[in-house]
Amino acid sequence: MSQKNLYMTRRTFVTGLGLSTVGLYFGAFAYAQNKATTEPSGAMGPKPDPEQPVEEQKSIGLNPNVFIHLAPSGLVTIVCHRSEMGQGIRSSLPVLLADELGADMKQVKIIQGDGDKAYGDQNTDGSNSVRGIYQDMRKVAATARMMLVSAAAARLKVPAESLEARDHQVFHKASGKKIPFGDLAIDAGKLEIPKPDQVKLRPDKEMKRVGGKLPLIDGPAYVNGTAAFGADIRQPGMLIAVIARPPVVGGQVKKFNREAALKIPGVKQVIEMPQPAPPYGFQPWGGIAVLAENTWAAMKGRDALAAQWDAGPNGQYSSATYRESLFKSVRNPGEVMRNVGNIDTALSSAAKTIEAEYYVPHLPHVPMEPPAALAVFKKANGGSCEVWAPTQNPQAAMTEVARVLGLKEEQVTVHVTLLGGGFGRKSKADFCSEAAFLAKATGVPVRVQFTRTDDIQNDYLNTVSAQHLTASIDEKGKVTGWRVRTAFPPIASTFNPKEDRPGLGDLQQGVLDVALAVPNVRAEACRAPAHIRVGWLRSVYNIFHAFAVNSFIDEIAHARKMDPRENMLEIYGPPKKYSLDELGVKELRNYGQPLEKHPVDSARLRGVIEKVTQNSKWKSRGKQKNRALGLAAHRSFNSYTAVVASMRKRPDGSLFIDEVWIAIDAGLVINPDRVRAQMEGSVINGMSHVLFGGVTHKEGAVEQTNFDGVQLVRMSTAPQKINVEILRTENAPGGVGEPGVPPVAPAVANAVFALTGKRIREFGFANSGLQV
Repeated sequence: MSQKNLYMTRRTFVTGLGLSTVGLYFGAFAYAQNKATTEPSGAMGPKPDPEQPVEEQKSIGLNPNVFIHLAPSGLVTIVCHRSEMGQGIRSSLPVLLADELGADMKQVKIIQGDGDKAYGDQNTDGSNSVRGIYQDMRKVAATARMMLVSAAAARLKVPAESLEARDHQVFHKASGKKIPFGDLAIDAGKLEIPKPDQVKLRPDKEMKRVGGKLPLIDGPAYVNGTAAFGADIRQPGMLIAVIARPPVVGGQVKKFNREAALKIPGVKQVIEMPQPAPPYGFQPWGGIAVLAENTWAAMKGRDALAAQWDAGPNGQYSSATYRESLFKSVRNPGEVMRNVGNIDTALSSAAKTIEAEYYVPHLPHVPMEPPAALAVFKKANGGSCEVWAPTQNPQAAMTEVARVLGLKEEQVTVHVTLLGGGFGRKSKADFCSEAAFLAKATGVPVRVQFTRTDDIQNDYLNTVSAQHLTASIDEKGKVTGWRVRTAFPPIASTFNPKEDRPGLGDLQQGVLDVALAVPNVRAEACRAPAHIRVGWLRSVYNIFHAFAVNSFIDEIAHARKMDPRENMLEIYGPPKKYSLDELGVKELRNYGQPLEKHPVDSARLRGVIEKVTQNSKWKSRGKQKNRALGLAAHRSFNSYTAVVASMRKRPDGSLFIDEVWIAIDAGLVINPDRVRAQMEGSVINGMSHVLFGGVTHKEGAVEQTNFDGVQLVRMSTAPQKINVEILRTENAPGGVGEPGVPPVAPAVANAVFALTGKRIREFGFANSGLQV
């Protein structure tokens, strides 16, 4: 049954709230019972008649915006419009709304929002689900609270200022009277919605649950197997599609054996996919789809195709040769993106100069759940398509599905399932539009299923990078100059092939926003044309910029014969907030946030460094036999994180990390338990990068096919203990999902040097002749 039921007609729609960051809207909200918390917002009823007058619709309760509905029964329904992929957003944002409203969580139901522009930005990416909309979401709930209070004031004939909404009731302290929320729902629903500038938030001290211990709402479903992920969705008569995609971006099929595939028991159809044209964006990859009654038959049918490919213009792409071209690029001047003082004079007059080059390969996403999407196409009424997918960006999926099918976006519905990890891969819509294309071509429901090999070889990989760093030291041993040259194909190249070097938005991640108490600083962007589809991975460019910056700071410490901690604190300088002029930049994108709200603040960076070194007993533990510590710190997504890694050596000479300490200042924190989990996962993620490296290309194709080639930290290589410290500060909320990753790799690399004297300047211990 169709589940696109937001029911916002011209008659029922109310003008936009006009919120600061993402344009959340007020409007009519289809509500009612749903059978499971994982059902999308469309699975709601009773359904108001779209042609019913607004005043009659209000009799169903209080529905001031698309996020909250209060029924006369007292049930509060809250829509979570961001995707849940283990980070606990469904356990955080709804609690924030409930706290601002004054609701009892025992009378709150949480449902998942379908893709719809009425919700504003739904892209669960960039560590932005709290950071970017904290105040806006509070306003959403405060609006409902003010309407309840106004209704109670009218009923009790008292000033609204004398009332308080809490514990699912409105209280009048002077008389002791109280009215349950449900009893006020209809009256409140008839009131005029307050204008944005009239909405007042609660004092922060009244937000009782924010920052406290919160349950993982979907935890029981994860444990008992009732949680619905992408591949769990079924439709009658559906077929499973596995696609033989070109191994090289831009490649085309030369020949394939259709008849052999159709002979496999269970295989029903073989369909050629549309050939994409640059710029590739989120288009389907092309190739040949095999549709079968089950996944195994589809996979065997694909094997039987014996497809042969024309690699196309990117067939000569090789990791080895491209690596050398990147180093050649950064060994020459690039476009100046940041400049303070005169770096040329500092270098020419230096008593000593230090130089180092760093390389990080393409990194794959490898979420636990490979991409999958189910689509149903209907011809009636001009055509429509319904998609169920573990997508991080349902609106992007709507756009791409509509493009592929030649429909309008309002003819496409995207339901968001739970995600078994995402890391940025599932914000791309290719797998959704593949399913939609095949559903229309076959006339039956189709689920496209990626295998692990598909996931690795047809990924939007994190970009490959090379960096050349140079520092000058004067006769007194002071660092007087800092120059970084960085080259990597930017994500923008996926959408515009002419983009062949990093831009301002790319370099905000660990180049332009690094606090440096150095009088002469220059950052240069160097050329790096793309040959694959580049995408964003958890922490994105911060991964390799933090690796180079922190490794280089450690190299400077060694050259100066200083303790790495003291050297780092000196380079980052005394506590201060940096202006654009002091940073040496004309513009700082700052992850979409104003610099006034989220400045580049060396005090916060120093804070996490001091805390993590204190917790790790930096001075004493680092002197123990057969043990060494490495330190790194980084600002990303408006948060500050520092890591200390403890490296030890086994009797056979192999190295292992036995303990890690991580400290984060993410400003105001809603759900500390989820932040702690994100930091623990970040340690495993970052260690996987530096220990095992990424993927390589030969003749344009990814060489690795599974977890034998793309290795992750397992129990045998995981730290025995990960210690997490969450600094409680009064700063605005920063990101959490990504900031923990960047400092992990350089902390490990610096620990290797402290223990062995060997520098790690690229990911993958094996590339440096080390065992793990």
